[in-house]
Amino acid sequence: MSEVVEHLSITEQENPRTANIDSLAAAEIVRLMNEEDARVAKAVSEVLLEIARAVEGIVERLQKGGRLFYTGTGTSGRLGVLDAAECPPTFGVSPDTVQGIIAGGYDACYRAVEASEDDMEAGARDMAARGVGGGDAVVGIAASGRTPYAIGAVKRARALGAFTVALTCAPASPITQEAEVSIAPVVGPEVLAGSTRLKAGTAQKMILNMLSTAAMIRLGYVSGNRMSNLQARNSKLQQRAVRIIGAETDLNEAAAGALLEAAGGDLKTALVMAKAGCGSEEAKQSLDKARGVVNRAVEIIAEKAEARMTTGGS
Repeated sequence: MSEVVEHLSITEQENPRTANIDSLAAAEIVRLMNEEDARVAKAVSEVLLEIARAVEGIVERLQKGGRLFYTGTGTSGRLGVLDAAECPPTFGVSPDTVQGIIAGGYDACYRAVEASEDDMEAGARDMAARGVGGGDAVVGIAASGRTPYAIGAVKRARALGAFTVALTCAPASPITQEAEVSIAPVVGPEVLAGSTRLKAGTAQKMILNMLSTAAMIRLGYVSGNRMSNLQARNSKLQQRAVRIIGAETDLNEAAAGALLEAAGGDLKTALVMAKAGCGSEEAKQSLDKARGVVNRAVEIIAEKAEARMTTGGS
C-alpha cells in the first residue's frame, strides 16, 4: 500500500537535488534543469514495450478507418492537442484521424481552465460527443494519473469499446486501472515541486511523438525516412517536397518541381504519378481508395492495368 501511495504522489514530491535552486545563479539553474531533463529519456526507455503495444493497438484501429483521440487537462491536454495538430501537415491525414480533446475546450490551449480537470463526467461526455466507439483508440494523458477528467474519459471510452491507453508518470495510479495499456515512465520529482509541465511534460511529449510517428510509419505514410505524405503548404515544405520526389524517383530538381506543379502541389499525388506513370486524376482516385498510402495507390493502379490486360480490355 505504501508503494502505491508513493507512486500516486510522485509528481508532487519535492526534489532534494533542486532544494536550493532559488538561491542559484542563472547558469546553475539551467545546469540543474538540464541534468534533470537528462533523466527523462532513460525513464522513457524503460517503457518502450508498453509504447509499442499502444502503437499496435492504435494502428489496428486506424487501419480499419478508426480515429485516435488524445484527451487530458492542462499541460497534458495541450500536448495532446499539439501532437494531433501536427499529424495532418506531417503525414497528410485528415484532421479527423487524430484529434486532441482538452478539458475546457480549445480556449484552454492558451488560457488556463484548470478547474475543469476535476469534472469526471465532463471527460465521459466529451467522449460521447465525439462519437467514440469500438473502432477508435483513446489515449488519456495525466501526469499524476489522478486527474478526474482524464480518468472519466478513458473509463467511458473503454466502456464504449475503444482501445484505451493511459499515459502518466505515476505507475499504479487510478488512470492506469481504467486503460488496456498503461505507459508510465517514472521521471521522479520535478525541478519545481508539482510543476509537471517540466520533466513529466517532456516525457509525455516524447511518448506522443513515438505513438503518432510509429503509427503513421506502420500505416505506410512514410517512405524510407521521408515524409512522403507531407502537405507542402509553404515555400520550405515545397522545397522539401521537391527533394523527396527527386530522392524517390531519381528526377532532377527541375523535373521534380514540374511534376509537383502538375499534381497541384500535392506530394503524394506527384509520387503516384511518377511511380505509376499515370495522370493526376487517376493518381488521386487511387489515393482515395488507398486511404492516402502512396505505395498502395501505386499497387491499385498496377492491379487495374493487369486486370485490363487479362481481360483484353483497353
